[in-house]
Amino acid sequence: MSFPEQSALEALAARVGAALLAEHLMLATAESCTGGWVSQCLTAIAGSSAWFERGFVTYSNAAKQEMLGVAEATLAAHGAVSQPVAVAMAEGALRHSRADWAVAVTGIAGPDGGSAEKPVGTVCFAWAVRGGATTTETRHFAGGREAVRAQSAACALAGLIERLTPPAEGLLA
Repeated sequence: MSFPEQSALEALAARVGAALLAEHLMLATAESCTGGWVSQCLTAIAGSSAWFERGFVTYSNAAKQEMLGVAEATLAAHGAVSQPVAVAMAEGALRHSRADWAVAVTGIAGPDGGSAEKPVGTVCFAWAVRGGATTTETRHFAGGREAVRAQSAACALAGLIERLTPPAEGLLA
């Protein structure tokens, strides 16, 4: 199973950084199954302190509640791996930081922990902007633990690029 190399992840992170820097914006991360990998990719970029504000690694439900303010009722109703929890994580990262944007990742990297409803490789994402809408996505990645985590980091970064970069104008004109 092929998955993104670290150099490819850092190339995505550099694009995120360039987009944030161009608009004088700051980013926070809220990570569970990636364990800080998204933040590591971002801080591998020289000068990232100009646009990366902080990262939260909230692996346990207690950490999600204590550090990000995720409601116990949300965790109980939907489970840690769900879009509602991803939204609460991203919005909590904004509330508990000075960032303008936040990305959240929560999933099941395996090899254990999956179910029929949420198999290993299920990962939920949320991208939140201060004063704007929060968007979500759920993906199902193949491969072992490292592959799921690497693909999750890539998806989180690519989702930021998609949301931070204006669509190219005049391509079809």
